[in-house]
Amino acid sequence: MNIKGKLIIIGGAENKGDRNNTEIDNFYENGILKRIIDESKHKEESRIEIVPTASGLPEESGNDYVKAFGKLNARNTGVLNIKTRADANDAKMLERLKKADIILVTGGDQMRLTTILGGTKFLDLLQEKYIKENFIYAGTSAGAAAASNNIIVEGQSDDALLKGRVKIASGLALISNVIIDTHFIRRGRIGRVFQIVATNPGLLGIGLEENAALLISNNKKIEAIGPAMTIIVDGRAIRDTNYNDVSEGEPISVENLNVHVMSKYDTYNLDTHQIIIDHSNTAEE
Repeated sequence: MNIKGKLIIIGGAENKGDRNNTEIDNFYENGILKRIIDESKHKEESRIEIVPTASGLPEESGNDYVKAFGKLNARNTGVLNIKTRADANDAKMLERLKKADIILVTGGDQMRLTTILGGTKFLDLLQEKYIKENFIYAGTSAGAAAASNNIIVEGQSDDALLKGRVKIASGLALISNVIIDTHFIRRGRIGRVFQIVATNPGLLGIGLEENAALLISNNKKIEAIGPAMTIIVDGRAIRDTNYNDVSEGEPISVENLNVHVMSKYDTYNLDTHQIIIDHSNTAEE
């Protein structure tokens, strides 16, 4: 299927133009939010709708992004305050989604996001726009983790490699055959993805660190666009695991789990599973 939309997933805590001078300069020149604008249909004139449904502080979260995009001269921005499933079926909300060029889904609780949006007219329209239009779905933290068919909903970092401690549920289904985790290094979440991939080797694990982002085009080409790193976990070559032999709560073992590290401008092909490392930005000797 030829998908016209673009998916931008962010590991959370991205630069919003409110840090030190060096990072503020980067925010204006080539930060993640700037790239979202640059990839959109009408650039700074694109209609942007913020969806803070996952957040416990939706008004504050929504307004933070309105301000951040405004600093980048993208002022055609609003907030879709979808707090209930009734909101997600409301005609006014759907009409605003129809006119949007970009949807940015904030962080928070991905289960809150999926239980409110799942099976609604809003999600149906969102999926349709993503497939058929020059449209961007951008998600950060929970908004990124929820973008795939399957999402991680349980599993603490300190016991993530104990059998059965990591659970998955259904996501927003914008991309299949991947599992996405965020705040990946700062919160020590690599064990969560290891277990999911070990038990579902057909899923590609994507671990986004804070202020890392990936641009996914046609659900095929992945480009690292944020300054921080992304971890890719590929289970297709797994030779052996003891998962079926140990009891619930016991440590698992995995042989030949492949791990890649991507930094800015590197690309990965979801069809060939080949990573291409960019060498053009190496420091001069």
